[in-house]
Amino acid sequence: MKLLFVHQNLGALGGAEASIHLTGRELRTRGHDLALLHGGVTGQNEHEWRATFPSIYSLLDRNKALAVAIALSQFRPDAIYVHNMADLKVLEILSDSDLPLVRMVHDHEMYCMRGYKYNYFTRAICKRAASPYCVFPCLGAIGRNRNGGFPLKWVSYSAKKKEIELNQKFDRLLVYSHYSKGELLRNGFDPNKIELQVPMRCWGKDAAVSSFSQRNLILYAGQILRGKGVDLLLKVLSKVTEPFESVILGEGHYRTHCERLCKNLGLNDRVQFKGFVPRTELKTYYLESSVFVVSSLWPEPFGLTGPEAMRYGLPVVAFDAGGIREWLRDGENGFLVPWMDTQTFAQRIDELLRDKDLGRRMGARGLSMVNENYNANRQIERLENLFLELIQDKPRERKLRRPKDPKDAIHEFCE
Repeated sequence: MKLLFVHQNLGALGGAEASIHLTGRELRTRGHDLALLHGGVTGQNEHEWRATFPSIYSLLDRNKALAVAIALSQFRPDAIYVHNMADLKVLEILSDSDLPLVRMVHDHEMYCMRGYKYNYFTRAICKRAASPYCVFPCLGAIGRNRNGGFPLKWVSYSAKKKEIELNQKFDRLLVYSHYSKGELLRNGFDPNKIELQVPMRCWGKDAAVSSFSQRNLILYAGQILRGKGVDLLLKVLSKVTEPFESVILGEGHYRTHCERLCKNLGLNDRVQFKGFVPRTELKTYYLESSVFVVSSLWPEPFGLTGPEAMRYGLPVVAFDAGGIREWLRDGENGFLVPWMDTQTFAQRIDELLRDKDLGRRMGARGLSMVNENYNANRQIERLENLFLELIQDKPRERKLRRPKDPKDAIHEFCE
């Protein structure tokens, strides 16, 4: 099977990128031929991605329509696996190819003009479908411009509706959680096309578990964005009464703000920002920790870092946001804290630091849940079978003729 991955990034960044790379690696070991069509480059672990995707096509090097046409005509995929991609021209060409199309829905970008489904000012989680309400009073049409120049940019409501319509044409949409499925249904997607697919991770039954050392280490790992609530986590840590250390792993545009807040709260002697850490080094931190925290305020489609920490026998404390409650069972494998309740969050951390046996029991239950529900072989087999079935079901005579000359391809795809 020849499978073309399409994603906005090349390289490691967040949970979506980690899942994409691991999925690709597993499919490669099963003998499938993979290619990647991408937008930007993260500059992190790029060599590993290039080893997983031997054929790589960039949307930055040339006209986007031509780049897509070249990827399709040169690689000649049997199916297309789209991840985060909002470019309407790219989506139009892919949907016109008449190849089997599968979309993995990693976040809320597809149907939310802000991209994170909560109010920028109040952080209240949005429970609406995309509608004119997103323009006013939500003001989702005004976004932050991170590409330099003027700090604000205009986000088109009509373009977002068009993006939803193009994605509704896909043969399958894969979601991490029932919460994410509900968001698609809210936005008019066909329920028969939606399937639950937990993101790929190297789940393993034989992983070493945490020592629950006397460091009382509280660990956070993830992007440092406003929606991830690291600023609120720092306020939580300022309320913790037990002695502790905390390590915050990850990068993001909100890191500078959080480092200033950390200093203002008097936490510099107990909290360290370590930046991006390769996955090979994460294990060391997991094995030294006593508590793993998920401080997300935006509605997480899943919250993959939590189950990953459970793999090492760690209890998790998290705010009740989005799909987190589908794997975090309050009082069983950690604590699910009411949204934005920093006092209760701090109390739950204190409870686990005081009672290491409680933490070990919760961690053991979490590990058991991960081993029972998240099996890498079972996950990849389901995905593999899905693509094979779609390829078989598509008509043999497709509109796509796969011309050898990219100059011919551009006329076929982009007229």
